[in-house]
Amino acid sequence: MRETGWQAIGRRLADLAWPPVCPMTGRTVDRVGHLAPDLWRRLNFLDAPWCDTCGWPFPYPGGGGAASLSVCAGCVANPPRYDRARAPLAYDGVASPLVVGFKHGSRREMVDQFARWMARAGADCLEGADALVPVPLHWRRLIARRYNQSALLCRALSPLTGLPIWTDLLVRQRPTPSQAGRTARMRRRNMAAAFAVTDPSRLAGRHLVLVDDVVTTGATVTACTRQLKRAGAASVRVVALCRVVRETDPTI
Repeated sequence: MRETGWQAIGRRLADLAWPPVCPMTGRTVDRVGHLAPDLWRRLNFLDAPWCDTCGWPFPYPGGGGAASLSVCAGCVANPPRYDRARAPLAYDGVASPLVVGFKHGSRREMVDQFARWMARAGADCLEGADALVPVPLHWRRLIARRYNQSALLCRALSPLTGLPIWTDLLVRQRPTPSQAGRTARMRRRNMAAAFAVTDPSRLAGRHLVLVDDVVTTGATVTACTRQLKRAGAASVRVVALCRVVRETDPTI
């Protein structure tokens, strides 16, 4: 959403009174939500060529191998329940403090920038969709954290895409231990029967975009997708802020 003239004036006056700083380095930047140039250069942005299904980056065009020029070996061997997934950032040592600060540290000044990155990377997921659906938190964790980071990303994505947010459609019906440090099998087991659809009548033939902050093994988005499709959704695509490209950092 573009700011009006008065909004731009107000922002500039606020920036003069309280100069914006990079949320990670503390250095002065030109506006709220921007990063210091050296940090920006070190972020690992993902782009095509990538797996048409899960968004795994290929080192070169056709990197999926002989079985398919557009789908990675993992998706050929074990097709995911979701229809497509995209993320603009690789979750690594540079992105980790940025994401953890947003997720656990109430650092929300970057959310509009995150949404712009996600809208660009996830354009093929967002096209033709009916609604955005945030991955829900259990109510106890929501009280402790004070906000759902996936819902905040949805709120920032909605004006960029024109898509409504169905916040109450999917609920986490039981508290689950943190996924941090768990293997893929443990994560899948942890997510079993964790989610439920509140109103299946809304889902018949709908094309949904599931929004999350980080896709690691895919256990959480797979569990959500399973419930949404069982309730009648025609397709479920995933747009996340980050995805783990190598299984080396379980600290999320």
